[in-house]
Formats: sequence, structure tokens, C-alpha cells
Amino acid sequence: MTDLKSILKLTIMEKRDVALAVLFGFIAGIAGVALLASSGYLISKAALTTQMTTLVVMAACLKLFGFVSALSRYAERLYSHRATFTMLSNLRVSFFERLSPRAPTLFQRYRSGDLLARIVGDVESLQNFLLRVFYPPLVLALVFSSTIFFASFFSAALAFVLFVGFLLTVIVVPALFAWQKRKTASKTRVSRAALSTEATEFLYGFRDLKIYQQLEQKERQLEQLVESYAKDQWNEGRRENYSQSINAFVAMLVSLVVLGLGAYYVAAGELDGLYLAMLVMLSLALFENVTPMAVFPAYYEDSRRAASRLDKVVEEPYQNEGENSLPAGSLGIEVKNVSYTYPEEERPALANVSVRLPSGSKTAIVGPSGSGKSTLMQVLLRTLPVDSGSIFINEENINNLDQQKLWSRINVVLQENHFFFGTIRSNLAIANEEATEEQLKAALEKAELGAFSLSAKVEEKGQNLSGGEKQRLAIARAMLKNEALWLLDEPVSSIDGLTARAIYKRLFEQGKDHTFVVISHDLSDLEQMDQIIVMEQGRIVEIGSYDSLMERQGYFYGMKQIEKSVFA
Repeated sequence: MTDLKSILKLTIMEKRDVALAVLFGFIAGIAGVALLASSGYLISKAALTTQMTTLVVMAACLKLFGFVSALSRYAERLYSHRATFTMLSNLRVSFFERLSPRAPTLFQRYRSGDLLARIVGDVESLQNFLLRVFYPPLVLALVFSSTIFFASFFSAALAFVLFVGFLLTVIVVPALFAWQKRKTASKTRVSRAALSTEATEFLYGFRDLKIYQQLEQKERQLEQLVESYAKDQWNEGRRENYSQSINAFVAMLVSLVVLGLGAYYVAAGELDGLYLAMLVMLSLALFENVTPMAVFPAYYEDSRRAASRLDKVVEEPYQNEGENSLPAGSLGIEVKNVSYTYPEEERPALANVSVRLPSGSKTAIVGPSGSGKSTLMQVLLRTLPVDSGSIFINEENINNLDQQKLWSRINVVLQENHFFFGTIRSNLAIANEEATEEQLKAALEKAELGAFSLSAKVEEKGQNLSGGEKQRLAIARAMLKNEALWLLDEPVSSIDGLTARAIYKRLFEQGKDHTFVVISHDLSDLEQMDQIIVMEQGRIVEIGSYDSLMERQGYFYGMKQIEKSVFA
């Protein structure tokens, strides 16, 4: 139950509804047993007596038991399903709260389709935990113990047979099938995740597959995954049916033993024949209640695997968030001996990086692809936890800062910026919900998007926008936020030089007292930067102003000479 520990806690939170579901489940089960047992007694009594009063009373009891069983079953369903839906709601909220801080690094470890399968499919699978795993054994234990106690007044031997039947159908057989299911490690969930992953990638990459004439090959791969998933589902259904058949066979066998042994005791004079039919019907009704235990192994293992897959997504330790916030005004940054290596990578993305970014300064970070520039940006944003070293903002360790409060003080433009389905206005409003119509239009003007209407449609992921328009819209959002620290990762890489120069001018005018950190492959117009950091293979190889680096004729100078030769 270790994998289900968190789910069990969420279920117990709804203790009132769970307790009522167990209570009404017990009443419904015991009423059903009493109904058939009374009918058996009524048949025997009718054959041996002519007293109509007794028969009428017994018939009335049968109707009463029928009503009680039906009403209790309805109440059981009501409270158990209400508890289940509330538990699922709490599970989604709890999982999202644990997932959201890890969101920036999730796609380094999981493909989007696999994540979707876990977040949707696995959560939905856990709706069966309460209904099929948690409370059926409790209800059965109460019903069986009460019935066995009642039968012991008529025959201790028959009560013992019922107890053995309880052990076999409720404990032994389900445990054997649960062990077998865990041992065989059902592939259904893995197949579903693989199908979801490849189907998602197929949709994302449809255009490229069509261009490179690989569409049919990808379709065949998807068909194979569909067939594999269907086969795994069929095998799982067959095992479940086999479990139900074995459980039903054992239950019927126990009832036959009760009949044979009871007949023997009647013949031997140790049991009144009036009660034989009652005890046999009691046995049949009692073992009708074990049907949920036939599917218990499948649902238990399904719930365990679903909970395990969900926990695996959020099991990676996340650095503790501090509670401190940053003071108003400009922000300075100091990076001391920071190193970071991506999971399952040998080469460090950052190796003992130390740099100081003074408050109100403008810093450019340049270097070839893969030199660690964007990784440095990620650790400054605290979306990646450093392996070693420290980062200070205004002399406050970044680990002591509340992440939300930290992000609230930063204007960020990344290489890939997300745009939501909606309008230009709604995509700008996420930066400043209180911005007026004039402020929104002014931000568009500064980002050279003045021709756009605020009501213009933005498709999912901004598919109807060009690369340059996306970058300018992201810059407009940052301008609207207008906080003291700007982290810009290739903000104008898809924008022509003249437009980029105009945007930079407006950015620096708007944030003249702010701290700017700009990552760029473009080495032009760096004269306006206070310092330039040159990186290669995760290390800082040069730091200085534009003039000092050119005079030094080192690495940066060489990059400029190459750039001149290419664009000469």
C-alpha cells in the first residue's frame, strides 16, 4: 500500500461519506442475505405448518428486507460516488500544486504525450480506488462476520465452512491474482502512454512528416501501437474474467459443501431440517456479495500503478522555497562558482561560473551555441536548481527568496514564448491585468506592432503569428510588466536589424535605471552594453566592455572578425 499512501490520505479526508458508504453497504449486504435466508425459511415453514399468521409475517419481512436492501444500495452508491468525486477533485488540486513548481523542467524528463496520459488517464483510473479497492473488503468483512456469527447458532461446523469460504474468496484468491498481476507487470498502461505520446507527436509534426514524405511510415507505427494497446486490453480483460470465474467457482463450491454437510447433519439429527434451506440460501446470498473481490486484483494493481506513475512525476526533490521578497528599486546579481549538469548528461552545462551584474547595468552574454548561455538564464530564473555554488540578488541568496515573488520582479523574454488561444489583448493582459487600453496600445507601438488590433485573434501557440511577431509580442508583454530586472534570451533573433535596434532603444529608455541581461548571437550594437560576458563550453572565457575586449584581441575579438568576414 506504500504507492497508494497519498491516495489513501486523500480518501480518508472524506471520512464522513466513506463511513456512510460502508454503513449503507453493510446494511444492503446484510439485508440481501436476510432476504434470501428468510425466503428459504419461509419455504420450509410453509411445507411444515398451516399457521397463516406466521407465513404472512414472514412474507412481510421479505418485503421489508427487499425495500431496505434497495434503499441502502442507493444510499451506498450516493455517498461512495460523492466521496470518490471529491477525492478526485482533491487529487487533481494536490497533484497540480506539486507539479506546477516543477513544470519548467518536466519536459526534460517526459514527453508531452506521456505527461498527458499520466495527468488525465492515471488520475481517472484512481476513481476506482474507493469504489473497487478500499471499502468493498471492509463491507464484506462486516457482512461475513455478522452472517457467520448468526449461522453459528445453528451449526458451528457450517459457520466454519462459511468462514473458510470467506478466507478463500475475499483474501486468498484475490491475493493470488493480485500477486500474479503484479508479477506479469501488465503492459496496458505503458501501451496507452506510448500511444498517447506518439499520437501527440504525430499531430505536432504532421506538416514536417508530410513535407518529407514520412507520413505513411508514422501512420503504420501508430497502427502498430493501436494494435498493441488493443491486444494488451484484451489480455487484461481475459485475466479479469478468469479471476471472476475462479472466485464464482469457489463460492459455488462452498455453497455445495454447506448443502451436503447440512443434509448430513439433518440426517444425523444434529440440525433441524427446518433450517437447512435457510442456511443454504444464506450461503448463496452471502457469496453473491464477493463479486467485487473478483475484480479487486485488477483494480488494486491498476490503482497502484496509476498512483506510482503520478508520484514519479513529482518525486524529484524540489529545492525548498524561501519566504523572503526583494526590495523595491533596481536589482543586482552576483553568481558565485555555479555549476549545473543536465540529467543523464556527462558534460556540464555550467562549470564554476562566477560573474557580477551590478544594479542598473546592461550586460550582454555571447558565445557559440551550446556554450551555456540559456542555462545560465534558467538558473537565474531559478527554474533549474544548481548543482553547486550560489546566486545572490541584492546580497540575498536566491534560495531564500519566494519563487513567485522573485518572478514577479523579473521581465522575461525567452527563445520560445508561449501564446494562448485568444486575442492580442488577452495575451498582453497576463503581464498586467490592470493595464488600460492606452497602455496596451502603447506597448504594441514600442514593440513595432502598432498595426495590430487588440482584438486580433491569436491561435493556439500563436500559430498565426510569424517568428518576429511572436518575439515582439513577448517584448510588449515584458514592457507592460516593467519590473526592475530584465532577462532577455535572444529576444530579437527573428527581427530585422533596424527594427531590433529601435526596440532595444525603447527598452533601454523605458528601463534606464533597470538591470538588463541580454543573451545574443548577434554581436552588432554591443557598444551600448556596460559589460559583455563571453562563454564557451559552460565557462566564462572573457568579461569586459566592448572597447576593452576589442583591445585585448582575445576570444570576442576573434568572433567579431569571423562575423565581419561572413557579412563582408
